Amino acid sequence: MDTEERRRDILQLARRAGSVEVATLAVDLKVAKETIRRDLHVLEEHGLVRRSHGGAYPVESAGFETTLAIRTTRSVPQKGRIAAAAVRLLGDAETVFVDGGFTPQLIASALPRDRPLTVVTASLTVAHALSGADNATVLLLGGRVRGGTMATVDHWATRMLSGFVIDLAYIGANGISREHGLTTPDPAVSEVKSQAVRAARRRVFVGVHSKFGAVSFCHFADVRDVEAIVTDTGLPVAEAQRYTLLGPQVIRV
Repeated sequence: MDTEERRRDILQLARRAGSVEVATLAVDLKVAKETIRRDLHVLEEHGLVRRSHGGAYPVESAGFETTLAIRTTRSVPQKGRIAAAAVRLLGDAETVFVDGGFTPQLIASALPRDRPLTVVTASLTVAHALSGADNATVLLLGGRVRGGTMATVDHWATRMLSGFVIDLAYIGANGISREHGLTTPDPAVSEVKSQAVRAARRRVFVGVHSKFGAVSFCHFADVRDVEAIVTDTGLPVAEAQRYTLLGPQVIRV
């Protein structure tokens, strides 16, 4: 196996599993750990993976996006803390948009059950999480269902959203950066998120620290468009302060 073939295999493994570890790759590919580290460094320079402690995970792009099933296995404790902190920002909101993705799904499960709430979502998993809540009215946006994320897109979804005025939107993204704002790989998903941002009076971004600095294909909002960013303590304090200078409150949990 030559170098380029090995790096292609590493990238395919990362995309299939959601992440790879240096030690495991070295054994499976029968090369030294230092060789794997060099491979990951090259793949990172090409914007295909991002390094993590002991390994790497794939960067999402126009041609690749992780599935919801993979997202439910990564950074689960951090996502749980983020969801709990995000719900504390609910205030007196009566109508809420909950985005697609695993962290928003956790937010939906943590929303208060002792008061009436109208929840708008494109996510089938979010709708399911709230289906048994007596005080929740769930409006599921229509449209084409994306199998990997179990969420609806296209003009049916954006048309429904355009008729709403929503108190608070919980928004996720595949990447957030100070230069390029909030981004996602798929233009159809971007349209739904963009319409949700326009429809909402207040907007809260939720995402783990690995989202920061990542840039995907489609821009749908600027950092200044959100009032708060909720993430985990993996985001350095200095970097959090840089985002605060753009307008939003940054909450690290």
